[in-house]
Amino acid sequence: MAGSSENVTTSEYISHHLQNLTFGQHPDGSWGLAHGAQEAAAMGFWAIHVDTVFWSLVLGAIFYGLFRAVAKKANSGVPSRFQAAIEAIVEFVDTSVREAFHGTSKFIAPLALTLFVWIFLMNFMDLIPVDWLPWVAAQAGVEYQKVVPTTDVNATMGMALTVFLMIIYFSIKIKGVGGFIAELTGQPFAAKGPVGRAVFFLPNLLLELVALLAKPVSLGLRLFGNLYAGELIFILIAVVFTAGAGLVASGLASMFGNHVPAWFFIVAVVAVCLTLWLNLTDKLDTKKTLYFLAAEMLLFGGLAFLGGQLMHFGWAVFHLLVITLQAFIFMMLTIVYLSQAHEHH
Repeated sequence: MAGSSENVTTSEYISHHLQNLTFGQHPDGSWGLAHGAQEAAAMGFWAIHVDTVFWSLVLGAIFYGLFRAVAKKANSGVPSRFQAAIEAIVEFVDTSVREAFHGTSKFIAPLALTLFVWIFLMNFMDLIPVDWLPWVAAQAGVEYQKVVPTTDVNATMGMALTVFLMIIYFSIKIKGVGGFIAELTGQPFAAKGPVGRAVFFLPNLLLELVALLAKPVSLGLRLFGNLYAGELIFILIAVVFTAGAGLVASGLASMFGNHVPAWFFIVAVVAVCLTLWLNLTDKLDTKKTLYFLAAEMLLFGGLAFLGGQLMHFGWAVFHLLVITLQAFIFMMLTIVYLSQAHEHH
């Protein structure tokens, strides 16, 4: 947490949270993890962001496991709430594909569903308080932990370039090499005679290449930019509202100075989770639940912590719309681009 380590400046705190766990080759030829931004930069292009790969695979496995479990239990009876939610997502994606994709392919709908849910889950990691998972990783000896894969431009551009390769593949498969080249050189300036085609060949090619290459760039950078900005705001909220000192500002945490023990965080989390569980099991009404949560936050973290959680909740409510919208936009643009690849112009 901000201020949990001695002599950590605001700039160092932000830089630490924006740094990926990087594995690569050191300048001396050895391989290992980077211990700072300079070491990570020195590893060059072939360095691997371990945390991005790890969380992408974990969230992909969660997506596969959840949807597979629902598919195996699906029946004609009354569905559970979770099954109904999954079916609603599948139906929503299927409708989107039917409306936007004008070709014939059994591949597009599963691809669209995978992109939407997988990207949503990766984006959803942005709603977890920025210090929680990095703190858990630090207890295990892992120095850096960036848990939102879509705040890493390597992940978003990797997905965008994969879509770009599929665009090229389906364009050549459906139209042939000659048809694909003709599409690149025959518009936007159309000409019927051989002289006109020769004159407009190069201008058309340049314009179409720019439009073609802009697709993966805009696809990847749009997703990265929105999620990176959202993550930065969460970090700034954590910086501003964990800067208190004294019992009123920092609660019982102030008794431990700059080194708050792990058991204190565990007790605080268990207390909050117990209150929420009592509410979910109808043993505590909503009004009392809110009072208890506010009191627990004030007791354990003081006014700074309570203010930070309220600000975090407020931004999270808005950001929930952002992460859903960005997943939807990526999915829809992929469907549209692949639909264009299947069409003859």
